[in-house]
Amino acid sequence: MIRIGIDVGGTFTDLTLLQGAGAVHHKTPSTPADPSEAIETGLRELLALADVGPSQVDWIGHGATVATNMAIERKGARTGLITTQGFRDVLEIARQTRPNLYDYRETRPLPLAPRRRRFDVPERLDQTGAVLTPLDELSVTAAGITLAADGVEAVAIVFLHSYRNAAHEKRAAEILRGLLPDTYITLSLIHI
Repeated sequence: MIRIGIDVGGTFTDLTLLQGAGAVHHKTPSTPADPSEAIETGLRELLALADVGPSQVDWIGHGATVATNMAIERKGARTGLITTQGFRDVLEIARQTRPNLYDYRETRPLPLAPRRRRFDVPERLDQTGAVLTPLDELSVTAAGITLAADGVEAVAIVFLHSYRNAAHEKRAAEILRGLLPDTYITLSLIHI
């Protein structure tokens, strides 16, 4: 079995071909404008190095550190967040991600969506997906207007228990799409 793993990074695209107990590694410059170019070039070069034809490859796996690097370097899109009322600051509080749970002097990275671009709206589902509090569409609209004025490029909508019932998230996305037509909008489980 011949398997190839690819990792697209900001500077280099790394490729590894595994065949039995042997491995061939290859590195090619990344092409940020179109990462597929580096992948295609790297695959051709790797296959030539390993003396393997494309039809012999059984599996290709692909990952990218580009997104991780963007988050670390804070170079990503100007991001907003809309969540269930009462959960606006969960990312910043980060109770479960402190290396030393009781050391409040510990510094943590700032959230990708700063507080001024995080909004909580009245809505609530229970753990079965039943509606406890209907979605307050006026609050979603108000948040969307503020996010548009702030020039956001991406908005995440993350409502509690939406894995059971995505209706509130989908409706909030529809409202935002009308206010932010060129903005990337993502929901907890799906993208629209």
